[in-house]
Amino acid sequence: MQIFPGTDGRGHWEAVLVASSAGGVQGLKVLLGGLRATFPVPVLVAQHLNRSGGTRIVTILARSTALTVKLAEDGERPRAGTVHIAPPDRHLCVREDGTLSLTHEDRVNYARPAADPLFESAATAYGAGVIGCVLTGADGDGARGVEAIKAQGGTVLVQDPETAEFHGMPKAAVSTGRVDHVLPLADIAPALNRLVQENGNAEGPS
Repeated sequence: MQIFPGTDGRGHWEAVLVASSAGGVQGLKVLLGGLRATFPVPVLVAQHLNRSGGTRIVTILARSTALTVKLAEDGERPRAGTVHIAPPDRHLCVREDGTLSLTHEDRVNYARPAADPLFESAATAYGAGVIGCVLTGADGDGARGVEAIKAQGGTVLVQDPETAEFHGMPKAAVSTGRVDHVLPLADIAPALNRLVQENGNAEGPS
């Protein structure tokens, strides 16, 4: 499959955003495990977690990928080759200056962290330099964020609902009519590798 990327106009992607819920840890293992060790873009993850799930998810995912995996910290700037995971009971957002923000605002789609605050804030901060990915999940979280990413000219990849362990989230994303590619889980990482390579993120986001 040929991928036609949209960028922020400077030849760079600024961030890859990943949303997942039920079944998502396994999905993240597959996706992150398929990214090149030299992947030149930060990855920001909103996985629905219980309050004690933060440390475990970092340990589990770190075993599956050559990228650095860590819980996101308030005020830090996303780094290329690093997976920044929303901590338990905090929304992960992106400020207009590109730094990360952790908030305790109301739950979205019954979840905190949730996908929509991440997708919407990153689209505002980074514009067309965003790639959003929606994986398995049992609710509709992420659909509103997909609309926000597309409104700013970004790109959206969604796990094929028919192949997802829980199809609610990917199905809701597809139903927006704003998705660029619907792919089996195993094909998402190769698509991301091609996207960033085609746009020459040799040194990561500026």
